[in-house]
Amino acid sequence: MKIFVTGGAGFIGSAVIRHIIANTPDSVVNVDKLTYSGNLESLADVSANSRYVFERVDICDRRSLERSFSLHRPDAVMHLAAESHVDRSIDGPADFIGTNIIGTYTLLEVARDYWQGLDAVRRRAFRFHHVSTDEVYGDLGGSDGLFTESTPYTPSSPYSASKACSDHLVRAWQRTYGLPVLITNCSNNYGPYQFPEKLIPLMILNALEGKLLPVYGTGEQIRDWLYVDDHVRALHLVLTRGEPGQTYNIGGHNKKSNIEVVETLCDLLQELSPPQVTPVARTTRHYRDLIHFVSDRPGHDLRYAIDAGKIKVELGWSPSETFESGMRKTVSWYLAHHHWCHRALAGGYQRERLGTVKQVMV
Repeated sequence: MKIFVTGGAGFIGSAVIRHIIANTPDSVVNVDKLTYSGNLESLADVSANSRYVFERVDICDRRSLERSFSLHRPDAVMHLAAESHVDRSIDGPADFIGTNIIGTYTLLEVARDYWQGLDAVRRRAFRFHHVSTDEVYGDLGGSDGLFTESTPYTPSSPYSASKACSDHLVRAWQRTYGLPVLITNCSNNYGPYQFPEKLIPLMILNALEGKLLPVYGTGEQIRDWLYVDDHVRALHLVLTRGEPGQTYNIGGHNKKSNIEVVETLCDLLQELSPPQVTPVARTTRHYRDLIHFVSDRPGHDLRYAIDAGKIKVELGWSPSETFESGMRKTVSWYLAHHHWCHRALAGGYQRERLGTVKQVMV
């Protein structure tokens, strides 16, 4: 297949592309606007591959999307392009409305027009896979329940509300127009190449620099943690074997509170990079001493938990990484890739890489 991957320079999108190029005969068109978190260095290992091409395109730009579809003639779309940081959505929701809602609508319309123009064989085979989040389901609170594919939507933040809206749009385009869509809702991802504003890389970098580790409230918020490589295996499986019109929840089976996550990171760093060889040695003997509780953010959900039984039963997927093995891999990667983190934060990769990667500007 030739697969359109929107948001392919982002954390999960780049992992999807690396997986496809390394493990399948499929080819990829990476469609990304390259906002602050889009990083082409995450794709350095595949950038010269003949089955990979990059296009710098904003999914809100219908004309550019139409030209891209016409030029590359994809067999499937994996839609990952999204604004995804909850704190940013609270501070400035407009970008989330634009990309996550208007962008998804624009992509759906372009994909529908393209799909309707295909011959009968290619039209039957075409798929539109929309990648979403468990945050659309809202807060489980103090219950011991799990999110299933039929859990009602009760989003709490501008981010989750915008993703809920995009999910509804995708389902409506399937119901109204017959577009063969698939939706996946995943739990919290972590792993290599995650932009350093998210919890795990932020805590790692702060700790190594001797900075405080800010934890909202008392850190009791519970999330299900999913190693990114497990997630992308599931995504490609859903794309190739999932039933059009269906939704699949993807979770890591690792429900941990935020304070447990931060303490685990501190303990791993204490083992792998003890304070005496880092700047933190000047202020503390143990990374845990840097933990600092701060005022909770508005509308902060207490608990998320995924029931991933459907994808296991129907498609045979389950996560390979435990929380312990995935976290150790993640910490080890960030310790070995300080340069990537600092360049990502500075944005230098965009200025240097755009002139050398294979790309089609539209």
